[in-house]
Amino acid sequence: MPRVRTSRAKAQRREVKTFGLPLRLRALAGNNQFIMSIASINPATGETLKTFTALSAAQLEEKLQIAADTFQPYRHTSFADRARLMSHAAEILETEKHEFGKLMTMEMGKPIKAAIAEAEKCAWVCRYYAETAAQHLADQVVETSAQKSYVHFQPLGPVLAIMPWNFPFWQVFRFAAPALMAGNIGLLKHASNVPQCALAIEEIFTRAGFPRGAFQTLLIGAGAVEGILNDDRVKAATLTGSEPAGRSVASIAGRQIKKTVLELGGSDPFIVMPSANIDEAVSTAVKARTINNGQSCIAAKRFIVAEEIYKDFERKFVEQMRALKVGDPMEESTEIGPLATPQIANDLEEQVQRAVASGARLLTGGKKIDRAGNFFEPTVVANIDVNAPVSGEEIFGPVAMLFCVRSIDEAIGIANATPFGLGSSAWTNDPDEQKIFIEGLEAGSVFINGMVASDPRLPFGGVKNSGYGRELADFGIREFVNIKTVWIGAKRERRD
Repeated sequence: MPRVRTSRAKAQRREVKTFGLPLRLRALAGNNQFIMSIASINPATGETLKTFTALSAAQLEEKLQIAADTFQPYRHTSFADRARLMSHAAEILETEKHEFGKLMTMEMGKPIKAAIAEAEKCAWVCRYYAETAAQHLADQVVETSAQKSYVHFQPLGPVLAIMPWNFPFWQVFRFAAPALMAGNIGLLKHASNVPQCALAIEEIFTRAGFPRGAFQTLLIGAGAVEGILNDDRVKAATLTGSEPAGRSVASIAGRQIKKTVLELGGSDPFIVMPSANIDEAVSTAVKARTINNGQSCIAAKRFIVAEEIYKDFERKFVEQMRALKVGDPMEESTEIGPLATPQIANDLEEQVQRAVASGARLLTGGKKIDRAGNFFEPTVVANIDVNAPVSGEEIFGPVAMLFCVRSIDEAIGIANATPFGLGSSAWTNDPDEQKIFIEGLEAGSVFINGMVASDPRLPFGGVKNSGYGRELADFGIREFVNIKTVWIGAKRERRD
């Protein structure tokens, strides 16, 4: 399989390239080791809104010590007390969702309606864990030769979360809500282009009443990450981002024997069979490809359609992609806003050009829009050569690839012909085909007749190069706990 190149991967590669610097070189940088610029730049206009100074080494040390000191009393708080605080965080998110939505749109360009919905979803995950954490982490009694034996769950301590810009609130809260409800401490290294979102999230937890240091945002560049992972006070790490970033973090944490959870890229298939409702599949396909301006790990990227319905699907799909309204993301009628950075738009255009050069047909779009901001035309390419590198890449932007197949086996073969395995969607009303897709698709989730989406009640994560571990549901809250076996005294024989 050819090496995968994506705009998101290249962006995060630039942030992680200093993770492995020798100590001698990092020392030369002194307090300037935090290399990345930290700034809010409006992707719809290119205007720099605000810049931030990265933490000095002394400031970072202070925050790490606060996290360690806070953990000892916080770990002993009750689930009821944590739930009260987490419910308050949910109330803040719901009450101020419009303000938080505007902040997200301003920093990374998602349409305002989607940004407000993201704040609402964050409130949902807070309430979910406030209501279920005690149950998920309750002692589990197991009958053995002991008088009493059970499984006991205990928090680990401060956990570093390295989060991306594409869902600047949701990606953080789906980590923070279970982590804090389990009794852990959160340390956030957010993407350097969404610093105001990162600071707002810390403020939400502070206003909710969590103790000082329970959740802290670290305004740092990638050069500081290795030192944090090597610090004994930090017990584990989670990363959502690119494959290169995941490899860097996992290798550093691995040398310290520290637990990691990785949610990396995706090139999700969207398969449509003859028995499907074509109109419903098409409308969902357009939404699944363009959600978040196409910048989502679990956005459908490869549309694999049975030959007998392919022409009808292609026609309707292209018509609906062309009809999407591209414009100011602050306007509620806008369906496609700008991409997060100019480089993402440049890389996306280059991917389309490579697809066409390898023999693909460009059906609509294909280039950046000549206007201020990082806007890109909704794009559809067909007749993709399955052996072309672009066919298995993660494409971050409103670009869809169409494939025509003659059988269910061919559909599954193309779907699995990628190093990624995050989500997948299959459209069929044939029960036997549904079973084949459920068993045959190499992915962390399979959605039948529906769009892939994360849900606090269901585990979320991938296989292959999409990472390991799970977020959300009971699986997610148990990722960063000590699963402790307790055995008390051997059973004694009864004597009458």
